[in-house]
Amino acid sequence: MSDEDRYKDNENDTLTDTKYNLTWTKEDSYQMRKKWCSWKGANNYIEWLNEQKFAGFDDWRLPKSQECRNLYDHDCKNTDFDGDIVHIDYKFPEGCGSTCWCVEEHGTNAIAYNFYSDRAYQVRKKAKDEENMCCRAIRTSGPAVKKSGRLSNTGRSRVGL
Repeated sequence: MSDEDRYKDNENDTLTDTKYNLTWTKEDSYQMRKKWCSWKGANNYIEWLNEQKFAGFDDWRLPKSQECRNLYDHDCKNTDFDGDIVHIDYKFPEGCGSTCWCVEEHGTNAIAYNFYSDRAYQVRKKAKDEENMCCRAIRTSGPAVKKSGRLSNTGRSRVGL
């Protein structure tokens, strides 16, 4: 499959990643709501999408950090809300947030993934809404696929494995 064919536009404000059988919202929470979100706000946003049956589905969730990592594409130079580079496919609209909440929790912290630096890291769940955090909802759209040449959850490739 060529990279050009990887993301299928579902014509309902979602894109399906055919490589991993995952469907992403085209716009992240910042693009849809024009405001940043805390950890609690990200979870409330997902709940809201499910209540609305966004794109006809009620099984939206926060992505795992590895799923964000699989979305990262160094060769793509899309732009975020501030005009800086984010490495996600051009089929996603410009103007997104660069740092997204992930589902993993560790006590008072949760994992966030940065599409500029290709890094997953812990952030305090109580981070304020204005700290430029967003979320991009995801749902499973087929059988799980184990295809990952990018094994590290931190964003650092492990060479020689």
